[in-house]
Amino acid sequence: MNLGEFILVSIIKIVIAVGILLTAVAYTVWLERKVVGHIQNRWGPTRVGPFGLLQPLADGIKFIFKEDLLPPHVFKPLFIAAPMIALIFALTSISVIPIGNWVTVFGIHTPLEITDVNIGLLIVLGVTSLGVYGVALAGWSSNSKYSLLGGLRASAQMVSYEISLGLSLVGVLILAGSFNLREIVD
Repeated sequence: MNLGEFILVSIIKIVIAVGILLTAVAYTVWLERKVVGHIQNRWGPTRVGPFGLLQPLADGIKFIFKEDLLPPHVFKPLFIAAPMIALIFALTSISVIPIGNWVTVFGIHTPLEITDVNIGLLIVLGVTSLGVYGVALAGWSSNSKYSLLGGLRASAQMVSYEISLGLSLVGVLILAGSFNLREIVD
């Protein structure tokens, strides 16, 4: 496979992975709204499509066309960049997770993961831990001491959960003998 084919296959895999992931998240939110609606003795989303199944699409269209409101005293570059940072690091961690075995499509033999690296587990831990900066920057850039304290508290919680997650992986690493996620899964 030459470089052009590799880049094209990688872009196609990225688009498919992000599309499936974000669609799954949207319909998980739809399911949560339905369950919460039934708990509260109401129907939940039912207006858009059969049984409200097109509600995530309507929510996405509303989100795209909604007016962006900025509070007057925020630090605008970081206020806008903070959620982007959190989302980018969360989605980047998906790139090294193997989904399945190798497949052949149109004569191109490729693994069902965006990239295969020898230190995949370290990349997942490192990239997801950088998402803490998005939360801390969101609190700081709002120019409010309460938002700053909330962002720092959320960052501290994320770091404490990452420490226990990292320690829970030690046994898996000892058994697998590798940081490569493909080898760990095999």
